[in-house]
Amino acid sequence: MAELTEQEQIRRNSLNELKKLGINPYPAALYEVNVKSSEILENYPKDNTLYQHISIAGRIMSRRIMGAASFVELQDAYGRIQLYIKRDEICPDEDKTLYNTVFKRLLDIGDIIGVTGYVFVTQMGETSIHVQSLTVLSKSLRPLPIVKEKDGHVYDAFSDPEQRYRMRYVDLIVNPHVRETFIKRAKIVNTMRDYFNEQGYLEVETPILQSIPGGAAARPFITHHNALDIDLYLRIANELYLKRLIVGGYAGVYEFARDFRNEGMDRTHNPEFTCMEIYVAYKDYNWMMTFVENMLSRIAMTLHGTTKVKVWGNEIDFGGPFRRAPMCDLIKEATGYDVLPMDEQQLRDTCKALNIEVDETMGKGKLIDAIFGEKCEPNLIQPTFVTDYPIEMSPLCKRHRNNPNLTERFELFVNGKELANAYSELNDPIDQLGRFQEQLRLSEKGDDEAMFIDMDFVRALEFGMPPTSGMGMGIDRLVMMMTDEQSIQDVLLFPQMKPEKKAPVTTDEEFVNHGVSAEWVPVLRKAGINTLSALKEANPNKLYNDLNGLRKKNKLEMPPLKKEELEKWMA
Repeated sequence: MAELTEQEQIRRNSLNELKKLGINPYPAALYEVNVKSSEILENYPKDNTLYQHISIAGRIMSRRIMGAASFVELQDAYGRIQLYIKRDEICPDEDKTLYNTVFKRLLDIGDIIGVTGYVFVTQMGETSIHVQSLTVLSKSLRPLPIVKEKDGHVYDAFSDPEQRYRMRYVDLIVNPHVRETFIKRAKIVNTMRDYFNEQGYLEVETPILQSIPGGAAARPFITHHNALDIDLYLRIANELYLKRLIVGGYAGVYEFARDFRNEGMDRTHNPEFTCMEIYVAYKDYNWMMTFVENMLSRIAMTLHGTTKVKVWGNEIDFGGPFRRAPMCDLIKEATGYDVLPMDEQQLRDTCKALNIEVDETMGKGKLIDAIFGEKCEPNLIQPTFVTDYPIEMSPLCKRHRNNPNLTERFELFVNGKELANAYSELNDPIDQLGRFQEQLRLSEKGDDEAMFIDMDFVRALEFGMPPTSGMGMGIDRLVMMMTDEQSIQDVLLFPQMKPEKKAPVTTDEEFVNHGVSAEWVPVLRKAGINTLSALKEANPNKLYNDLNGLRKKNKLEMPPLKKEELEKWMA
């Protein structure tokens, strides 16, 4: 276990002293809370007869101790509020230990307490709680980063992404805007769920472990089922299971699914992500476009009270109706090339002429997708339905009713990024089998994202699936857009990270061999110096003062450190 810092040791000492006083720093009993900080601040002093017998709990975020009376900033799940704590109020008898010892000396910023009392307004005009009783609920053993705010400016912010993502619990404590992002995420999901349920569609759950990873073109994660002694895949999509349920007779089904794709990570992609997929019988992709417009308009209004939302520097209007444009028309508009009649070699030549990188494993679908991604996607800022994809790009989609070389598919692009993908679903089992076999051909060419053949799904279609429209939407990306977050990691509570590297620690013997006096090694560690490199990089004047300060504070029986000696250590 790592050496404790001075602050961590002080908190553990305080913990032991609390126990000696007969105070359980981690009590098991329910603590009754009857009010939220936000309610008090919203309603008082509009009606100053309210909140005269309140009980609230939260974390100490700051305090000002002024003799027999003190102020504390308490943070609960809903905001922050000031407490006024008076010694003789919480210690009405002669024993003042609770205030003089427990509150003033043994409690720290980050500790969780419960208080009862009444609400009033201070002479400075701040709505506060006059505390009548105080209970210790949880002793914090690690100090929080102290984030200061003055005149609207934040100082010493806990903003390093690596630390924030690894210690999301600390991020949520000290950065209220982060908590708000995840509250908005929940509102987005609940708004979608309400919208679907109002239409009478059924929320379902489908398998995560699958023998065939179908429903998308992606590289899967592989795991092993010990009891069955078979390899299984973590699902890349839930599409084929949901369509089986449409075959089974449901009018509409949807799922908020955790999907897994063993691919790259960047600002808008994470290997584990949330995708919502919905399938509705007797509908087509034209109906689905209107359905999506109404849904996104509703989400924007719920979150922002307007359909106009700031997304990465652009004002996006989710009010609809959105632009609708065929894919090949957009490519021709951007490049001058009509890619629809081209064969594979002509597409390769076109990519070369447009300076677009391709490889030998790419078939017609991926070649067209590469051109579109490079030349068209970045220009689609306002919501745009890109429709009528070439058939090679959509192995699960129904052929276009007017052109058999196209499919009835759309993707919704917002601010240059794909947000949704939808089809008039393919329900011809013979056509579906042929499409699967074409994907097998691509797989044999080396395309490790080509779809597997799912013969059970083909069998389901042979029993008859009604005309159906399906749509999938990435929830993480939707949340990014609706909250104006720049990175997918900022909308995932616990994003995937590489294992944390253990900081190297110089041994006591190595310090001594370097020239550090043995008696000063423990003091160096108390000052946070655990490696020779940290010693050499430290500020000499600050370290000199810190070390001699620790010697004095801990009453160490050794002479003060001389600057010349420290300079030798740091050489």
